[in-house]
Amino acid sequence: MIPDQLTQGQFDTVYNLLSFVIASQLFTALFLLIVQPRVLARYRQALVISAVVCGIAAYHYFRIFDSFKAAFVTDAPGGRGVYTQAAGESFNEGYRYVDWLLTVPLLLTELIIVLALARKLQTSLLYRLIPASVLMIGLGYPGEISGDDAIRNIFGLLSTVPFIYILYVLFVELTRSLERQPGAVRGTVSRMRFLLLATWGVYPIAYLFPLLGFDGADAWVIKQAGYSIADIAAKAVYGLLIYKIARVKSYVDDPAFAEVENSHGEEPALSERSRNENTTAGAKTE
Repeated sequence: MIPDQLTQGQFDTVYNLLSFVIASQLFTALFLLIVQPRVLARYRQALVISAVVCGIAAYHYFRIFDSFKAAFVTDAPGGRGVYTQAAGESFNEGYRYVDWLLTVPLLLTELIIVLALARKLQTSLLYRLIPASVLMIGLGYPGEISGDDAIRNIFGLLSTVPFIYILYVLFVELTRSLERQPGAVRGTVSRMRFLLLATWGVYPIAYLFPLLGFDGADAWVIKQAGYSIADIAAKAVYGLLIYKIARVKSYVDDPAFAEVENSHGEEPALSERSRNENTTAGAKTE
């Protein structure tokens, strides 16, 4: 539940975190749009989707930020003191769920695109994962806004089913795709599996806070912090990893493109060993 009061420190913590998320998402989106020419055309769609994800997140965090400032006010001199809920105002948690409803399917799409899996497998994964992500978020929202622990439990358990399914399918498919990926990006793809587990795992933990005996203003602030940090990792950091994978795979797919890029002295050339690994991986894929 939203607390009736926040101390100055609690208010500042949430205020600064929301501001940090806005900056992270907004400038990551701009960066991903600017670097489009640095990857081959076949990978640019993944970067555009990633930029859209960060842009959607930045917009909704602006709305969350405004909602937060309107919901908690203080009469203390200089605006420094205890903050209380303003009459007729309430912090709107729904903005997060609208954000997730739009961005999670896009996050799944950009990952599948950049891995350059077989077309049939891409289609199969999208048909399985996107409906599951919509179901996960749709089932989570009624529990998030409910003050009844029983309702929160029911919808929390229901939304956990598609949540676990998505993570399982992603982890399995990312693992299977490793041998088909260029040697230079296998490490990044492998680490991305654990980034997904770590960042997505924050969401259910934050959701369960009230059910674990944590309540009051401190618990609410920690929940907001968890959601905010997880959103940065799951969107901005994730988007930069997508860019890294697209960049290296562009080098592998088109040596002439790599030579042009390397001539600027900004990227190390692929080692002979990496080239051999990539050639072998390509032969296996074919």
